[in-house]
Parts: sequence; structure tokens; C-alpha cells
Amino acid sequence: MHNRLKPRWLVEMIAVWGYVQRNYFLTKRYFMWEVVWLTFTTVNAMSITFIGAGAAQRPGAEAINIQEYMTFLLIGALIWSYLSMIFDILSETVQWERWEGTIEYTFMSPTSRVTHLLGMGVYAVVYGIIRTAIVLGVAMLAFDLDLSEANYWAALVVLAVCSISLVGFGVVAAVMPLLSPEKGQQVTYIVSALLLLVSGVYYPIKVLPEWMQVMAQFSPVTYALEGSRAALLGGVGLSQLWGSIWPLLVMGVVFVPMGLFVFHLGENYAKRTGKLKRSG
Repeated sequence: MHNRLKPRWLVEMIAVWGYVQRNYFLTKRYFMWEVVWLTFTTVNAMSITFIGAGAAQRPGAEAINIQEYMTFLLIGALIWSYLSMIFDILSETVQWERWEGTIEYTFMSPTSRVTHLLGMGVYAVVYGIIRTAIVLGVAMLAFDLDLSEANYWAALVVLAVCSISLVGFGVVAAVMPLLSPEKGQQVTYIVSALLLLVSGVYYPIKVLPEWMQVMAQFSPVTYALEGSRAALLGGVGLSQLWGSIWPLLVMGVVFVPMGLFVFHLGENYAKRTGKLKRSG
């Protein structure tokens, strides 16, 4: 009776916060695994940056701005760590429910699927920001990189806009474990690998074959990297980053509703065919 007196939007917002809290407690429960993955992410980012340092030992390295190249690689590693974290958490939505044995309770609860996925998305963004900040802090202690001209505000805006479109991407990928309980989760790793390949995380996309450059235009990570690097390396302001921001806005408008629609179809299919509870 008490809930009936509350506006519907308030009930849904409380439910969103409930999903955020649930994911927090799951992270707390598996804290040591989170430490493992944080260590892996930090070491990976530092290893990639050391590639730039190693370039100084190569013949003809005098023509390379080593510090700028190292910063280019570190920014790519950090932003990919953040964006892939959002994608992974969203794409593993169904798999986590199966692991915890709560999939039927969650999918039969009165809260809407939009509320469920929004809660997952909010948690993914917050957790991704915290983890990326930790990795950046450790990397800055290890490398003497110059970010004195960086426009952090502009970079954060670009990443925030990209986060929305990537949530849509992740929701589309999350439907795969519904369609195929046996191997659906592995398909999401293929999507993540393709984004890594074509988005210019560790190299400019102009070095890719032309057909891959065409694919890169449909990846939100491409525009996030271009905008963030321009803001952090060159101190470029928001007005000059519109070329990176407007494609992300369009992708957010397209991918989020598309992801929710595709997930809705996949959920109905899984319930109708008895695949919702199946784990293999």
C-alpha cells in the first residue's frame, strides 16, 4: 500500500538505486577478484606505455616525441579500460544473474527492464570512473608524463557522452546469453575485440585498411578516443570537439533504444523457449 502512494517514477528510481546497491555488494563479496582485475588492468596500461619508452631505443627514435607517444598510448589504455568495463558489465548482465541463481527472480520482478538495465549502467559508469582514476594515479607515479595543458573537463564530457552510447552497445550484447546459454557470453567478447581492433586504441585508425576504417566510423570508442586525446594532449575545448561529440550523441539516441528493444525481444524469446533458467 505504501508504494502505491508514491509516484511511479520515484518507485523506479528507488529500484535503480537498488540495482546499483546490489552490484556494489556483489563487488564487495568478490573483492579479491576485483583486486586481481585491477592489478591486471594497471599492469596492462603500464606495459602498453612502456612500449612508447622502448621506442626511444630504436634507430631513428630522435624523430619521435617519446613523451607524447607514451601519453598517447597511456590515454588509449586508460580510456579503453574504462569503456570496456562499461561494456563488460552490461554484456554480463544475464550471466551474472545465472551465476548468482537470481535470474528468475530478477526477470519476473515488477520493476521494468529499463530500470534494471539503467541500474546496471549507472553502476558500471561509477565503478569504471573509480577504477580508471586508480590506474591513472599509479601510472602517473611510474611515468613522467606532461599533462599540464590537459583539458580534463572536456575529456570527461566526451567520455560521459560516449558512456551513454556504449551502454546501448552493451545491452545489445547482453541479449546473447539469453539466446544461447551455452556460448552466448563468448560472443560478447568477440564484439569487444572488434571494438578494440578498429577503434584506434593503440594506433591511429588511418593505419588500418580502408574497410576497417569504415567500420571504425560506427564505433563510439573511436570518437571517444579522438576527443579525449585532443582534450588531454592538446588542451582542446568543447567547442572544438563537436566533431567527436555529435556522432556520440547520435549513437546514444540510436543504440540505447535499439539495445532495449533487442533485449526485450531476446527476453521474451528466452521465456517462451525455456532458456531463461538454463545454464547450459
